[in-house]
Amino acid sequence: MPSAHTWSIAKDQNLVSIPSEKDNHPSTEYPNLTNEFYMEHAQKLEEVRSVLKEVGEDTLEALLMIDAIQRLGIDYHFHGEIEVVLQRLHTKFNTMSDCHNNLYELALGFRLLRQEGYYASADVFNNLKDTEGKIQEKLSEDVKGLMGLYEASQLSIKREDILEEIGNFSSQLLNAWNTHNDHSQARIVRNTLGHPHHKSLARFMAKSFLSDFQGTDGWINVFRELAKMDFNVVKSIHQKEMLQVSKWWKDLGLAKELKFARNQPLKWYMWPLAVLPDPSLSEQRVELTKPISLVYIIDDIFDVHGTLDELTLFTEAVNRWEYAAVEQLPDYMKICFNALNGITNEISSKVYNDHGWNPMESLRKAWACLCNAFLVEAKWFADGHVPKADEYLKNGVISSGVHVVLVHMFFLLGHGITKRNVDIVDDFPEIISSVAKILRLWDDLGSAKDENQDGHDGSYLECYMKEKPGTSIENARCHVMHTISETWKRLNKECLAPNPFSTSFTKACLNVARMVPLMYSYDDNQCLPSLEEHMKLLVNESISS
Repeated sequence: MPSAHTWSIAKDQNLVSIPSEKDNHPSTEYPNLTNEFYMEHAQKLEEVRSVLKEVGEDTLEALLMIDAIQRLGIDYHFHGEIEVVLQRLHTKFNTMSDCHNNLYELALGFRLLRQEGYYASADVFNNLKDTEGKIQEKLSEDVKGLMGLYEASQLSIKREDILEEIGNFSSQLLNAWNTHNDHSQARIVRNTLGHPHHKSLARFMAKSFLSDFQGTDGWINVFRELAKMDFNVVKSIHQKEMLQVSKWWKDLGLAKELKFARNQPLKWYMWPLAVLPDPSLSEQRVELTKPISLVYIIDDIFDVHGTLDELTLFTEAVNRWEYAAVEQLPDYMKICFNALNGITNEISSKVYNDHGWNPMESLRKAWACLCNAFLVEAKWFADGHVPKADEYLKNGVISSGVHVVLVHMFFLLGHGITKRNVDIVDDFPEIISSVAKILRLWDDLGSAKDENQDGHDGSYLECYMKEKPGTSIENARCHVMHTISETWKRLNKECLAPNPFSTSFTKACLNVARMVPLMYSYDDNQCLPSLEEHMKLLVNESISS
């Protein structure tokens, strides 16, 4: 594998150095990872598996192990072992509240169960209150327990007041504690407050966790060694995928034909990289990059280039998906539609061959809905119309492109494809609309416009402030952040069992929501420094054993 290409997310011209043919090694060639390396990696896997099986009935140690495995991003190796521990925990969880010896154990158990889709009652935390209904003051001295409570509060659903209380209680005390301390523990506390595990991408945070992951227990060293090796295995897979995406994008030719549109294939690939972290899903990551790319390109056609008449014709063509309608389009739109048609046919064929279901109708319907929503926004702008905030947001969750992407992902993953589930996915279910709402609101909160895209797509903040005269920008932003927080509660509920979707799909939906802040946190230079830092770590750097 050649060394990773130098690239910058924010500047199109520096985005990626397209690999030459001589660089495009076969997928089996990773000169930096020897057979001995893979043998040692397999041995470490078995060591960790043995440790997990031997943990027995020691609930806290088992939970600590699972937490470490998930934070290190290596849990995909151990689904079976993790499931055994959590099923055992679930059967006795409600009795854990009777022993307050370990606040952290209670909070950690609750979080791990909810993260894996088990319903654990938040009522267990009511026992933390005193006779006056307030959370016991003595808990304020347990910093680790407070961090556990804060992490647990991130998994709340609607009408769970106790989780709201413990979240506020723990964050206030931890922030106050942090102002008087400046050592390694304070850094861990800051990291917990800024990046709670449930709302962060584990693989992006793994290096930071690895540096803090110390202890005298023998299993800690085994876990550390496996995580370091695994990081380098996964990095080599991502490098290969980047080459595939770069070649696909170059061969597609849209960057040359549609010079007004964004040319950022590797930034677009970062979505699947984050959303589908299991290394075995390499083909799905590469394929998912293709519709994501078209969402961005079509967005630019609507936002920065097309006239309203042209956009109306394009929307009609996508709704009809017929040759006669395409013939009416200007040349640049024909080029885009042909690419869209080719990608849709290719993915439909792949899904049919792999899973026995032709998703063509669902994919075309999703693209039509997206273009219809884009056209609504284009007409608003053309008319100088600022819609009501709710009207804007209802359309905006569709124009976010999330539904199109997650419909493709549902079929590419191939789990639970039934007539009933396909109808649910087509109908924009709550698990998808919640993610879309989070993305739309974060996008509109962005402190800078997307890279050099001076378009006309409005924002929720603008609509909200016009609807409520006298509202300050600070208050409007607070309202948006509160709405995002409430939407997370709905998303959390949708991910609890029973639900019609596979664990891989629900976790991928969560990962989209987790990725959103990184994708829309621009600095003053219209760059995405946090995203770029994470990406360079994942595809450029090695972690030595």
